[in-house]
Amino acid sequence: MHPNLIEIGPIVIRFYGLMYLTAFLVGGWLLGKEIRRKGLPISDDDRWSFLTLALFSGILGGRVYYVLFNWSYYGANPAEIPAIWHGGLAIHGGLIGGTLAGWWWVTKHKIPFWKLADAGAPSIILGQAFGRFGNFMNGEVHGNPTNLPWGIVFPPNSPAGQQYPGVPVHPAMLYELVINVGIFFLLWRLRTRPARDGFLFLLYLILYAIDRSFVSTFRAEDLMLGPFRAPHVVSAVMIVVATGLIIRWRLWEPMTPSSPRRGG
Repeated sequence: MHPNLIEIGPIVIRFYGLMYLTAFLVGGWLLGKEIRRKGLPISDDDRWSFLTLALFSGILGGRVYYVLFNWSYYGANPAEIPAIWHGGLAIHGGLIGGTLAGWWWVTKHKIPFWKLADAGAPSIILGQAFGRFGNFMNGEVHGNPTNLPWGIVFPPNSPAGQQYPGVPVHPAMLYELVINVGIFFLLWRLRTRPARDGFLFLLYLILYAIDRSFVSTFRAEDLMLGPFRAPHVVSAVMIVVATGLIIRWRLWEPMTPSSPRRGG
């Protein structure tokens, strides 16, 4: 495995960047199918503008989140703050940044937030799966040492290889990739089930929070919140809030003309 797909002189195409591009294009295509199926008044140009905004806001949110949790390092090395090519994007921060940008966009364009969120939920989790493959090729987001037969010895110049040279570790990023793909297929199957707006997106948040909490038990490096792993704390909050909204609004029930419409 190697982080670079192609190297021609000064031109370098990295797997990680390619996975972002793939997630953007595939996610945009799937979102377009759902926008048309749901009858949302969003043109193709507006769809790609929305996705571009959500992507860059997600990257910004993921970086800000990561920097804040590692301020002891970045406070002493401020020049490293914008250097995302050195690694350091947190998925929970990315979700916060992308969601806030999405809320602003739908408010500006008078689009129902929850309906569009449901349309995008399968694309989001599939995009995360593509990202984890990029992590695998970088040898990052790795797990602790293991004696299991599927443990992987990463190259010595990778983050995993530097932390555990010559030692097989849990391929934690692949665990998450597989679970993400499973969540995608479940959401894609459920997307046509009659339910109120917001159900699918909140279900995505719950399933991903469970996924991330499970994978974190194998991770060698995780952001910390005091003595606790930050993904465990944030995921617990996501599960409680999303489950509470589903129950309070009875979102599993089919939409009817009298059902309350939320977010526009």
